[in-house]
Amino acid sequence: MNQHVWVGEKPLHLECGEVLQDWRVTYSTYGTLNADKSNVVWVFHALTGSSRVTDWWPGLVGEGKLFDPMKDFIICANMLGSCYGSTLPNRALVPMLTIRDMVEAHRQLHAHLGLGKIRVGIGGSMGGQQLLEWAVREPDVFDVIVPMATNAVHSAWGIAFNEAQRMALEHPDEAQGIAAARAIGMLSYRGYDIYNLKQTDMDDRKDGFSASSYQRYQGQKLADRFTRDAYYYLSKAMDSHDVGRGRTSREAALAGIRSQAIVFGIESDLLFPICEQEFLAAHIPNSVLHRLESPYAHDAFLVEVERIQELMERG
Repeated sequence: MNQHVWVGEKPLHLECGEVLQDWRVTYSTYGTLNADKSNVVWVFHALTGSSRVTDWWPGLVGEGKLFDPMKDFIICANMLGSCYGSTLPNRALVPMLTIRDMVEAHRQLHAHLGLGKIRVGIGGSMGGQQLLEWAVREPDVFDVIVPMATNAVHSAWGIAFNEAQRMALEHPDEAQGIAAARAIGMLSYRGYDIYNLKQTDMDDRKDGFSASSYQRYQGQKLADRFTRDAYYYLSKAMDSHDVGRGRTSREAALAGIRSQAIVFGIESDLLFPICEQEFLAAHIPNSVLHRLESPYAHDAFLVEVERIQELMERG
């Protein structure tokens, strides 16, 4: 893996009307670009991920895996607003970022690198939102897109979950705020079945439940590596996602995508229910929908990698 920092060559005009004069994107690459630049795989990370794909998706990216640096040139750019090297604006100066702002940063990086056609674009959740927005904006840039556990517009349900997390972030202690927000988020990423399967106590205890300690563990784990401003900006950006905004309709926006689309939905997903992926597959012309059965709910796109690879190889 090679990690790079690219400083934007021109001001970035944001949807909110503000302009980022000085901005940067941290990105990671795996493998070598071939002579005709036909082996590019662009991975989009989710809310609290980073450009270091093998840290959070080792089952799909790596030697002998679906995306193999021995044959593929794999790139993942840390999205604007994250705390892993890309620009995190000052909230006093920039009130918000949107998915489209993030995509514009990706597009400028892509142009700077001179990569041309991207063989495969893949991303889940918030990463899938960015992938779809880019595919709508530039219908010919991807040969194949793989949106996973994502949607054409962020739902009122998803926005409500994000707002609850932002309310927790208002706690005067930053670490406690992040931990509480993450605990709320975990309830949307997982679900009833996996909590019962993994966190049920088989004794007669009256307190100190495994589910309680799991929530606190996951909250502290994120507090140790993430920042309040990043959590705030990225959750607000997720709320902004709507491929139909300012366009004829969401249906028309998706109908303009000319890439082959391999859409993954998760039957047990609480946060991005499978009806949202059915909508994508119904309106992207050259598409197929794969349904994943998994107790891991929304997080299945990170966990069920063997099944995903099997279905991807099938097409």
